[in-house]
Amino acid sequence: MTNDNHHSCSAHNHDHSHGGNLATILYFVGLGLFLIGLFVPDSLKALFNLTALVLSGYHIIIEGFVDTYQKTKERKKFTPNVHILMTLAAIGAAIIGEYREAALLILIFAGAHFLEHYAESKSNKEITNLLNLNPTTARRIKANGEVEIVEVSQLNIGDQLSILNGDQIPTDGIVISGRSSVDQAAITGESIPVEKQEGDNLFGSTINGTGTLVMEVTKDSSDTVIAKIIELVSQTQSNISKTAAFIKRVEPIYVTTVIILTPFFYLAGFYLFGWTAYDSFYRTMVFLIATSPCALAATDIPATLSSISNLAKRGVLFKGGSYLSNLSDLTAVAFDKTGTLSTGKPVVTETYFGNDVTKNEQNTFEQIILSMESKSNHPLAQAIIKHYHNIAPIDIEVENMIGVGLVAEYENQTYKIGKPSSYAVIPKDIEKQTEIFEHEGKTVVYFGSENQVQALIAIQDVPKETSKEAIQYFKEKNIHTVMITGDAKRTGEAIGQQLGIDEVRGNVMPEEKATIISELKEKHSIVAMLGDGVNDAPALVTADVGVAMGEGTDIAIDVADAVLMKNDLTRFAYTHKVAKRLRKIVIQNIFIALAIVVLLVIFNLTGQMNMTYAVIVHEGSTLVVILNGLRMLKNS
Repeated sequence: MTNDNHHSCSAHNHDHSHGGNLATILYFVGLGLFLIGLFVPDSLKALFNLTALVLSGYHIIIEGFVDTYQKTKERKKFTPNVHILMTLAAIGAAIIGEYREAALLILIFAGAHFLEHYAESKSNKEITNLLNLNPTTARRIKANGEVEIVEVSQLNIGDQLSILNGDQIPTDGIVISGRSSVDQAAITGESIPVEKQEGDNLFGSTINGTGTLVMEVTKDSSDTVIAKIIELVSQTQSNISKTAAFIKRVEPIYVTTVIILTPFFYLAGFYLFGWTAYDSFYRTMVFLIATSPCALAATDIPATLSSISNLAKRGVLFKGGSYLSNLSDLTAVAFDKTGTLSTGKPVVTETYFGNDVTKNEQNTFEQIILSMESKSNHPLAQAIIKHYHNIAPIDIEVENMIGVGLVAEYENQTYKIGKPSSYAVIPKDIEKQTEIFEHEGKTVVYFGSENQVQALIAIQDVPKETSKEAIQYFKEKNIHTVMITGDAKRTGEAIGQQLGIDEVRGNVMPEEKATIISELKEKHSIVAMLGDGVNDAPALVTADVGVAMGEGTDIAIDVADAVLMKNDLTRFAYTHKVAKRLRKIVIQNIFIALAIVVLLVIFNLTGQMNMTYAVIVHEGSTLVVILNGLRMLKNS
């Protein structure tokens, strides 16, 4: 995986970039010759040093001249790179007979070149490893029950696959039989394997545990979650932060300025400061080294890639550094409610039986309620069934009457489950409890005989615990939080109150979400939006940073700038922490890079800097900047 935007001293994306294996071999041959040259007779020293310079620095020299020529020709204006400054300095040192200094300059510079490449490749490790996750074969079950090994690219939607223990799951699908635990760390960042059974979703590239499964393919191999992740990763490489883009844009202008100033520096030294011709030329070469923007070019990209790598390990994927950089300036964040802040699955929060219902009657009524709901396909039925999971159902006939609800006969008595409006007479205690629960944004369902309400069940899509934690974090950071929901305003406000959300927008139509984000952008400088549905896509695009929940729809993931592979908002809070820390490190790096250039120039003007020290300090500052950026690989 290449990085076209990597413009530190040590990286340009060409066939000779970093020189490959040949450059590494020649570098060490040159280093060996330089060391031998320290002990040979004086008459041979120049030969050993010049040979070391050419062998160890050939790829530096090629990048200096060839890359400058190609870019100049391509852009039709002089576009030099930073390598040309070091090449010119080495040639200049050789011209005045400082062969050992010239060789040492190139050896240290080229050595730093390799070390930077190694350091930056570490930051790419987690991301590039994703490419190796893509499975290549699958066990397809034929119509006669036989199993054949096929390429993943040959799979069709509807194919049935056999997944043995320890297998890598070949593509996205649904379990149709079997039970097992699946390690989903590569996709969601979860460290604990997830139990899977009939009806559960499976992600391609995850690892099956000890059980065996039969799955049905639900997506084409190019549309799987892992395929989308790899697409995200490739976009990460070409999307850089504003700081990195600015440095990249300014770099050739800066280098051109240094090259133009170089002869003036020599003339000023010779005529104004009274230096000798040798001294003036020598210090001019030191000036070239000191002003080379190696460290400055490496201030942002290694740190940003390290941050993106850190987040990738935790199931947070960014399409590029610019979006992560934007997040550090976040002033407002909007959340879709269902599936993002809440579980998206309604649960029974309370039940209430009338004052005149005895304990025995309550037990009987609960059994009847469960048995009736077991025959219903209404979304709320599942919540009630789950609530009464420890009660055995009885076999009764149930009729679903439109506008009324469920009706059933049991022991010569007619029972009904329906909305409060389906009952004409409601006892005072039931009515009072209904008002309390509805004020809390809960949906109330009544149970009773034909004429009398015996009980009520309060149902709500409850907020996740992780959502509370995340909202608390944003409140502490003075970031304005907004909930956007299509639910009734009262329902939304009830959830919002539980979470501590600053603002709730209820009764929102899908097409209005993007408008709300536009309104927020007028009041707040940087606005993020988190959502998981098709109807969230326009809002995700409108926001400065759109974040899709990984368990959401494909279209939301496609249009978003980042994806939370696990629907856990604490990971978004962690991402904001990483973005803030990244900003601090980039600022530190810029300060270090500029301070070293200024100090080297001052010491050079006062005659307190020789070429060897200039190279060591200058390249040392580049490595300090790189290593400081690599700290972003650690937890924030």
